[in-house]
Amino acid sequence: MLTRRVGSRHVERVEDAVQGALMSALTTWTYDAVPENPGAWLYRAASNRLSGELRQQAGRHRILERLGDDLAGQSSGPAASFFADEVRDDLLRMLFICCRDDIPAESRLVLALKTMCGFSTPEIALRLFTTEANVYKRLSRARDRLRESAPELDTPPLESLEARLPSVHSVLYLLFNEGYLSAHAEQAIRRELCDEAIRLCALLAQHPVGAVPETFALLALMHFHSSRLESRLDGAGALLLLEEQDRSRWDPEHMQAGAKWLRRAANGEVFSRYHAEVFESNLTLPRLSPGPPAHWPCDQGPITR
Repeated sequence: MLTRRVGSRHVERVEDAVQGALMSALTTWTYDAVPENPGAWLYRAASNRLSGELRQQAGRHRILERLGDDLAGQSSGPAASFFADEVRDDLLRMLFICCRDDIPAESRLVLALKTMCGFSTPEIALRLFTTEANVYKRLSRARDRLRESAPELDTPPLESLEARLPSVHSVLYLLFNEGYLSAHAEQAIRRELCDEAIRLCALLAQHPVGAVPETFALLALMHFHSSRLESRLDGAGALLLLEEQDRSRWDPEHMQAGAKWLRRAANGEVFSRYHAEVFESNLTLPRLSPGPPAHWPCDQGPITR
């Protein structure tokens, strides 16, 4: 990713370069065919824009020397980026960087949701129960802190990842929340956000830092709620209550996955907010023997806090 190459202090420049690349794609692809690898095309265009901007800035020579031709000449897409123990996912790694300890807690979520998850300012304000003005202030504080601090170009040490884990959990929770019940009235459910939250949470659960009961409980909660996405809308796209849903449309794979992760979450003495929400939503603990849970999910969505 570009942020990994130039450092987190340049996150605003990276955002501008990516936006410029997207605008160029809208213009270019309208007249020319869409390239075989759109992601690589966008990455190369953003790299070229960012490289050109950095060359024009005084005091950037050290960064340019380190990047060399690697930044401007990439043609095969971003190189693999991974944090410790071979979990290869750029987005998950950058979520940990956005949740660094020297950024105020209320600003971490805003920075991650805006920069890494693509939330709009109104969406963030809605999810965090604050005003858009406060969102702008928090985002500005986070970006200022990134500019002032040393860039994290390498994987943060494990102890740092552990301290940031609760904030990463919150980001993934809110990402799923937006997919489960979107702020967009015309699209009540955004399945792609739910799927991405589950993907990232599953990767987190495979990492030594993230393989903890809180992660397992969060993943169980996501799977249980995802099992009913197909049944939550009627033919006109309106939301249905639990008693109105066709239970034959509930996804058994998600329900089984939720039961599996909930069993893992029950090991040990930890009882987190995500465990509590399973029970608050009547997503009760399934039987330990093979088979379906004793009670399936009710139609209470995740509770945004």
